Amino acid sequence: MTEQRMNVESFNLDHRTVAAPYVRLADTKRLPAGDVIEKYDVRFTQPNRAHLEMPTVHSLEHLFAEHSRNHSDRVLDFSPMGCQTGFYLMLSGTWQLDDVLALVQVTLEDVLEATEVPAANEVQCGWGANHSLEGAQAAARAFLAERAGWSQVTA
Repeated sequence: MTEQRMNVESFNLDHRTVAAPYVRLADTKRLPAGDVIEKYDVRFTQPNRAHLEMPTVHSLEHLFAEHSRNHSDRVLDFSPMGCQTGFYLMLSGTWQLDDVLALVQVTLEDVLEATEVPAANEVQCGWGANHSLEGAQAAARAFLAERAGWSQVTA
């Protein structure tokens, strides 16, 4: 029996077969005018085995979204996954995986150097009190420690 293909790419991924942490190209869209958007799955924890706490997710989102744009004007978005195991990094244009990995690495190195979470206040954020710089830095440190294996998605 074959399973029906779902519209959402990640719903077609067998989450039991992946080995986090990793970075993988999840989707490519060509827009009507010819522009290309690539979506990368930046997976921090092993699905269905571990997850990031919400203050950590929230702070990583703020930190990565802010700092990644210092390294590329092609960053469109960095969005957390609802399962709290990773993020989607959306980039304009066609990228080589090594260039994406370099962007992720340098941005996470920035996270380690941060002294505060950008926009973690009631004026600039919808839940300004829900942040953990320490949690974000611990997650970044753990992810960076596994840098050699980021391009390997399955065990």
